[in-house]
Amino acid sequence: MAIIIGYLLSFLMAVALGGNDAATPCDTSVGARVISVRRAILLFAVFTSVGALTQGYMVMKTIGRGIVPAIDLLGVLVTVSVAFSWIMFCNYFGLEISVTHSIIGAVLGYGLASYGLSGVNWGLVEKVIISWISSPFLAMVLSYLFYKLIIRATGGNSSIALRIMPRLLIASLCYSAYAFGTNDIANATGVYVTVSEIIFGGAPESDVMFILAIIGCVGVAVGGLVLGARVIGTVAFKITRLDPVSGFAAELSNALVVHMFTTIPYFLFGYGIPISTSLAGVGSVIGVGLAMYRSAGINKRTIMKLFTAWVASVVATALASYILYLIIFPITGPILKPKP
Repeated sequence: MAIIIGYLLSFLMAVALGGNDAATPCDTSVGARVISVRRAILLFAVFTSVGALTQGYMVMKTIGRGIVPAIDLLGVLVTVSVAFSWIMFCNYFGLEISVTHSIIGAVLGYGLASYGLSGVNWGLVEKVIISWISSPFLAMVLSYLFYKLIIRATGGNSSIALRIMPRLLIASLCYSAYAFGTNDIANATGVYVTVSEIIFGGAPESDVMFILAIIGCVGVAVGGLVLGARVIGTVAFKITRLDPVSGFAAELSNALVVHMFTTIPYFLFGYGIPISTSLAGVGSVIGVGLAMYRSAGINKRTIMKLFTAWVASVVATALASYILYLIIFPITGPILKPKP
């Protein structure tokens, strides 16, 4: 039963993930009016699947690894339910948030309820927060520089840009979706990995991870097609005005940052670093907006709304997880404790 629950929760997380994070690769091509939302999401689903199935193993997450000493099955059920509910709530209102933020917030709530303040690895939490800041900043700087370089290389020739850039933008969408699949699909598969460690005392074998990647891909595709349009609309049209040149610069920057965090640490240390692809995507859009229009061309109200949602993701999920675990634990107990 626990194994079935693990598969089901992984699929549900993938649906929520696809609904919110489809905006990360699709926003610029839709915002530049190069491709329709539906076609963009279809390309997103296909290339995310390719990335997840070929390099998704490089970033293997578990729920709460390192943040808390261990997590029981009730903790998994509570944290995933809370994170899923919050992500779906934000999907409904078209807010692009970080799925990673939501999960970590829920784990923090569980950790405080189960272990107290001293049981949470605050050093690791600090490193995670640093990655949240560094990835969008790096994407913003890269997209700013790429835009300036492209304009200089083309000499401001609009005919070249109009002829070539739409194709390059669609290509960058595909690459960005691939990079997303290598890094972020682990948010969904990590649920099952955690359940497996509770029951068997170790991570699943490679063939099970491949099945999980397929389940994650299907869920992401369903979420993107059914729920993705609202969030895409927010990032595509409400931050800054995009054209094919700025869209290409932003999407390529986002893809490079995400893929870099997946591959370089894997080859150096044996594991890729999970980052917030949403924050990197928004950072890249802000970068080209600054390059084109300076600060006057950035919709600060939308940025503040997204920033508030990012912070609220951690606070709301932590509080909900904390309260829910304290209410349910006296009734059910831990259900299953991690195997030593």
